[in-house]
Amino acid sequence: MLAVASLCTAFTCSASTMAVKQTKGDFEDKFRQMEEILPTPNDYRNAAGEPGKEYWQQQVDYDIDVVLDEKKRRLSATQTINYYNNSPYRLKYLWIQLEQNRFKGDSISERSADFGGIGRRGPATGKPAPGKPGQISFAELRKQQAYADNSYGYDVFEVTDSRGKPLKTTIVGAQARIDLPTPLASGDDIEFNIKYAFNIVEENAVSARAGYEHFPDDANPGGNDIFLLAQWFPRVAAFSDYEAWHNKEFLGRGEFTLEFGDYDVEMTVPADHIVASTGVLQNESDVLTKTQLQRLKDAETAKRPVFIVTAEEALENEKAGTDATKTWRFKAENVRDFAWASSRKFMWDAKGYQQGGDVQPLVMAMSFYPKEGGDLWKKYSTESVVHTMEVYSRFTFDYPYPVALSVNGPVGGMEYPMITFNGPRTKWHEDGSRTYTLAEKRFLIGVVIHEVGHIYFPMIVNSDERQWTWMDEGLNSFLDGVAGREWDPMIPWGVEPRDITSYMKSDVQVPIMTQSDSILKLGPNAYAKPAVALNILREVILGRELFDFAFKEYALRWQGKRPTPSDFFRTMEEASGVDLDWFWYGWFYTTDHVDISVDSVYKLRLDTKNPDIDFDRRRQEELDKPSSLHVDRNKAEGKKTWVELNSDVRDFHDENDRWTVTNKERNAYKEMLNNLDPWERKAFERAVREDKNYYVVNFSNLGGLVMPILLDLTYADGSTESMHIPAEIWRRSPKAVSKLIVTERDKQLVSVTVDPHWETADVNVENNHYPRRIIESRIEAFKREKSQKMEYRDIMHDSKTELKEPEVKVFKK
Repeated sequence: MLAVASLCTAFTCSASTMAVKQTKGDFEDKFRQMEEILPTPNDYRNAAGEPGKEYWQQQVDYDIDVVLDEKKRRLSATQTINYYNNSPYRLKYLWIQLEQNRFKGDSISERSADFGGIGRRGPATGKPAPGKPGQISFAELRKQQAYADNSYGYDVFEVTDSRGKPLKTTIVGAQARIDLPTPLASGDDIEFNIKYAFNIVEENAVSARAGYEHFPDDANPGGNDIFLLAQWFPRVAAFSDYEAWHNKEFLGRGEFTLEFGDYDVEMTVPADHIVASTGVLQNESDVLTKTQLQRLKDAETAKRPVFIVTAEEALENEKAGTDATKTWRFKAENVRDFAWASSRKFMWDAKGYQQGGDVQPLVMAMSFYPKEGGDLWKKYSTESVVHTMEVYSRFTFDYPYPVALSVNGPVGGMEYPMITFNGPRTKWHEDGSRTYTLAEKRFLIGVVIHEVGHIYFPMIVNSDERQWTWMDEGLNSFLDGVAGREWDPMIPWGVEPRDITSYMKSDVQVPIMTQSDSILKLGPNAYAKPAVALNILREVILGRELFDFAFKEYALRWQGKRPTPSDFFRTMEEASGVDLDWFWYGWFYTTDHVDISVDSVYKLRLDTKNPDIDFDRRRQEELDKPSSLHVDRNKAEGKKTWVELNSDVRDFHDENDRWTVTNKERNAYKEMLNNLDPWERKAFERAVREDKNYYVVNFSNLGGLVMPILLDLTYADGSTESMHIPAEIWRRSPKAVSKLIVTERDKQLVSVTVDPHWETADVNVENNHYPRRIIESRIEAFKREKSQKMEYRDIMHDSKTELKEPEVKVFKK
């Protein structure tokens, strides 16, 4: 978090108030340096954007035993936490995140929920139009009923020290403060225990990023569930050099920032369940058959995914449950979170990604999904996991973990270390077949790339998602756009500049540097706009070589560490060697948009100063002007002028017009040449001799956001030329600038186009053309609809309608 004064500057103050007025006019320095906005560099984070020589971060290790009660849909656990104080400060208490308490009916999240659902993940109601009643969605009704029928949040929460003695604990909503008997000194560690339990939410009802999904099934009267477990255990909050305790409560949208640590987790689940998890399975011989173990080995070198649990085996598992249990044990090293999934419905496939290198030469890419996933998941899930790692590692670092998982369940898309939850499925038909649409195929490929990409950002490059969502979603959306277009460029990945223009000119835009819970439109603000900004930075401003070097440098510097926006901004500048303060400020701290208009083009030729040349040209310019309509009609009617009718009274001025050259002008011309310095005369005479075209192109910055001016110039001979004018052209005149373009005499400019390939997110492409073009569109014919007012119903006829029972529908997922 920035200093309080900077917060106002960055988040709440307008661009105009932020600008320092350096003149009595309205000049605004769009290129003012950001030192007064960004935090002051120190020994923790230096001016280059690197971790400083005294950089530190805490470590938290967890040893957890957890039991999943399938019938009660309840989770209970005990955990031992080892907290290592690597900070230079003494800690009198620890803060614990209790995200499950977010689902209590009296939580801040629920009590502060806006009627329209703004700032909330999940179902939304519709705000009424003026004079109209409000609306409430069926999904919202379902959510309200889930809260009414169930008790959510931790109903068991007990904290004891390593000897079993209770520690004083104060619960504050979705957080808890643990007061330590003795302050924890720098360099020391503490061990304590937490016992807890809670009822698992139904994700489809509550939209919780995790939870269970129920599948009614004729083959199994009780049906089956998929359990996705995330934000399930009490986690120690982050403690950093720039914010101290990160104890802003979880409200449902702003995600998480946590400490790295090692995990040892045992999950006791029904014996016929398959568990997918963060970490590496430690007791595979206890929970897998010999056949499954061999399949897993075969998958390491397979060209295509190998089934560890086949569709037939998963279908057999679904037919009957069991009261027996089985314990799966996973270990994970140096991760910032832990999530898992469990279900008897899972089929499981795997493929080895031969990454090479010294870090993690072999990574097992794996997918877990029910029969509802169908061929869609069989074909694309695991392959998308591998593709993501191939592309992301090229831009960052080798994938450091042994596994990368994609799990199908009720969550549309969510990420955790080594494991992701992804939603799309096939559709069942009465003939037993399953199909999927093009949209569902695109969704699956896109969401797997995006969520697996999140393992890099922010699960490894550990940014603060609750404060700066764009550092998580924006950086990842930029890279998933790169990976996506390398998969299939025909899929609309949403990271092209044209994809963000409607948002950038809207009245719901807030600065990217707005805290997550306060953003009005999360998708455009935190995902698309920063992704587009980075896309433009790479393709238009820096070029790929400079950008890719700087971006990789950022990833390597902050791998396994906690960067802030200033670290990103400074690293990108320091590593690229380009001053980008104007870019960060305009794109991330303001709501300005790009709208560069080409207003006029003047064609100029150099005056020769020679009256024998210039006077003839000036005479012709006068003759080329439109003549008087009155005079033209007189000529057409054959009328003669008084001078024509009386030629005997003509004088000198009737024979010599105002452009007649005299020796006085000739002498003045010679004197002018004689008074020039030799270099001036040489330059002037050459310019006269070459007689080039001087075009002055005038531009206006209507949107406020300065950007490079990308031009396409078209000439009379049919040739074209591209021109890149750097953004710095706006540095002294941010509202209007002019550019001189010089061409050979026979190179006649006929048209100018700004941003011809839509590369800068210009919101109005129609003022990008000079001369202006005719705007083409369509008009739709329509038939006036019958009034829907109650008195317009034909109840005399409708009252005779026979009452029918609706056809019973069979719902299959």
